[in-house]
Amino acid sequence: MAFSATLETINDIAQITLSGDLDASSAGLFKAEIEKAAGQPVKHLVLLMKDLEYIASAGLRVLIFAKQKMGVHADIYVVGAQEMVLDTLEKTGFDQSVIVTDTYVIAA
Repeated sequence: MAFSATLETINDIAQITLSGDLDASSAGLFKAEIEKAAGQPVKHLVLLMKDLEYIASAGLRVLIFAKQKMGVHADIYVVGAQEMVLDTLEKTGFDQSVIVTDTYVIAA
């Protein structure tokens, strides 16, 4: 399935909606959105993953890059990840360095 990553910033929250397959051919698109988000004064990076069907090692590398690029002052939320994606995050231990949740509501 074709990959897409769409960044939306609301106040101090950067939200990236991911869909499709995140692999070596699409990791650059995701990384570009992370770089845009990191260039803004945000406290939260919210990754909406309910439509992300697959994540390969290249995608995991971008998640690690995101953690480094956003720094210690920004929380990263992984929201609504499908079972296969969540399983990958758990097996690699990445779920321990982000906040994994089923939902995220942006407070007005």
